[in-house]
Amino acid sequence: MHQPQTLWLRRALFQVHLWSGIAIGLYLVMLSITGSALVYRIELNALLATPRPAYNAGATRLTTDQIRQAAERAYPGWKATQIGERITRRDPTIGVSLERGAEKKERLFNPYTGADLGDSFTRGEYFLLWIVKLHDDLLFEQTGRFWNGVGSGIATVVCVTGLVVWWPGKRRWKRSLQVKRGSGWRRFNWDLHSAMGFWLFLFLLMWGISGVYLGIPEPFSNFVNYVSDPNSPGERPADVALSWLTRLHFGRWRDQPVLKAVWAIVGLVPAVMAVSGVIMWWNRAVRRRTMNTTPDSRDAGVRQPT
Repeated sequence: MHQPQTLWLRRALFQVHLWSGIAIGLYLVMLSITGSALVYRIELNALLATPRPAYNAGATRLTTDQIRQAAERAYPGWKATQIGERITRRDPTIGVSLERGAEKKERLFNPYTGADLGDSFTRGEYFLLWIVKLHDDLLFEQTGRFWNGVGSGIATVVCVTGLVVWWPGKRRWKRSLQVKRGSGWRRFNWDLHSAMGFWLFLFLLMWGISGVYLGIPEPFSNFVNYVSDPNSPGERPADVALSWLTRLHFGRWRDQPVLKAVWAIVGLVPAVMAVSGVIMWWNRAVRRRTMNTTPDSRDAGVRQPT
């Protein structure tokens, strides 16, 4: 409680925290940035998609032949091979497949005027889908999702060991709750890493555990079935807990712009923690080569910098 730096267990946990964090540093930065962006996935998708016309239930729709003629006029030499028939309030467009020899394209047309609206799936939407796949399964589908769960497990270990390493002793703990200005950039970097790790510990732990669940759900499902009756009517409390774990992970807050903003901003914290942690390690590694150090100062991180 007073001098935790002297405990061998704390020193061992610090080494686990340090090298695990370095090993997955870039991985954490990637997940952090992409995850924050995907909090606004629906809004980004609407922004990047081809603009839709306003739905008008009373307007007269063009016939299929009229849409075909409009498409082939817009693209001379191309043949409309498939034309959609259904429009909805959410998507009041007609999809048209066009071919010219071996070339193909998918376009959207206004069902009321026959105007060419744009690609059925834009480059921006493809890029957003790429980000989703990168974040969810590292671009490797089910195999990548499993390794994403493994990486989240390591991140959880980094988070838990970080809380142990954070404790500076009874006389110093209040000092570790804030970031002090005017004390040099190394001190600022240390304070930032320490304070953010403490105040946002629950967020970091939640993302770690939920990441394990999303990547490797079987142990969680088996545990739920073990503690709950699989044949019980209605939604089981444990299933509700897992549903909330998923919702919290992705920040799915409909009509809650403030909560979405909080999740998007706090979602960048793992990246900041990873970068500041690597900077702390790099400073100490460089200083070992350039200046004489005492045995205590060589204890890579168990003492606060002065």
